[in-house]
Amino acid sequence: MECDASHIAVEGKIVALYLWATDCRATVWRAPKVGRRVTDFGATSNLSSDSQQAFLKAWSQACQTKGGVLQIPQGNYSLSGADFQGPCNGQTSVFLNGTLKASSDPTLPLDHWIQFGNVDNLRIYGKGVLDGNGAVSWGKCSDLQKCKLPPTSLKLSGVTNAQIQDIKSINSKFFHIVIGDSQNVVVNNVQIWAPWNSSNTDGIHIGRSNSIIISNVTIATGDDCISIGDGCYNINITGVSCGPGHGISIGSLGRYDTEKDVSLINVMGSTLTNTTNGLRIKTFASPQSLVVSGITYQNIIMNNVRNPIIIDQHYCPQSQCTGQGESNILIKGVKYMNIRGSSSTSVGVKTNCSGNRPCQDIEFSGLNITYQGRPTTASCSFCDFRFLGSSQVPSSCS
Repeated sequence: MECDASHIAVEGKIVALYLWATDCRATVWRAPKVGRRVTDFGATSNLSSDSQQAFLKAWSQACQTKGGVLQIPQGNYSLSGADFQGPCNGQTSVFLNGTLKASSDPTLPLDHWIQFGNVDNLRIYGKGVLDGNGAVSWGKCSDLQKCKLPPTSLKLSGVTNAQIQDIKSINSKFFHIVIGDSQNVVVNNVQIWAPWNSSNTDGIHIGRSNSIIISNVTIATGDDCISIGDGCYNINITGVSCGPGHGISIGSLGRYDTEKDVSLINVMGSTLTNTTNGLRIKTFASPQSLVVSGITYQNIIMNNVRNPIIIDQHYCPQSQCTGQGESNILIKGVKYMNIRGSSSTSVGVKTNCSGNRPCQDIEFSGLNITYQGRPTTASCSFCDFRFLGSSQVPSSCS
């Protein structure tokens, strides 16, 4: 079916956006009859030269035109980078039907390859591909604190009322998609791929944003399929296929002293396969006083997942944390409902909470997580928990 969500974006109502996202899974996109084709501005579709200036000129005209469309026809385009800035004259669309390929150089001066900034009412759609050409960056630095981070493939910054529909992102140098300081954004029917051993290639990272919907997305990558950073609320994730990867994560939180609370996160109707974590909340042993609350995980299938349910408040990547103590981040009001499937280890549930601010109101219902056909166990420390019902697997914490 075909779906036109322009009126929904203008209203900016999260319920309407959700209905649109869940109804429009198999859109057949047709090239718009009018628009600014990058080839009309000198872009070449044979990877022979950098098309950056042609893309920026086409965007400038599309942005200034009411209802403007930036068209990227079929073909392969070499693009060193592009920063598409608003504000624009009403709704602006990007019809991506070709393949954009980044330079192999990992030392771009900015933190992004392609960015949309300060745009209201944005559509990015089509059957095209973003190829981050990232292999040269993977595994080059084990300590990110001492390295210049490679660029994210696609970044939204200060964007409101946006949809990303049907495109594909492959081989990112760092994160595939970042949604930052934005609101009312739908990501629907997007495919994300990088090898399982491609380090730090998070599929979708959300930070300082609200009223975000991620739906019907397929993610196979080398890090978190979806990660939610600080300052996020009203995030709805549904119909995600994740794996391989590191699961769906809230955090890590507590590394920086300017971080904000996280609340109202819903993850529903999704499947995780061969991931190193399942549903994870991770915080550093931080002195920062944050609250993570109102989290719901419901109707999730696990297939051979290590750490299917895990809260880790002593998170320490590369084991290089200094002054490890107890976290001052409070995690409360978390519900795990109808989480089923198989674990790759004997522990199905692990809550390693803070001794300083123990987890509060952690609720489990309808669990059925097995390991090699046998019941898994649960381990809970510094956690106020409840197992509801008598036939759960695992049925209680040790």
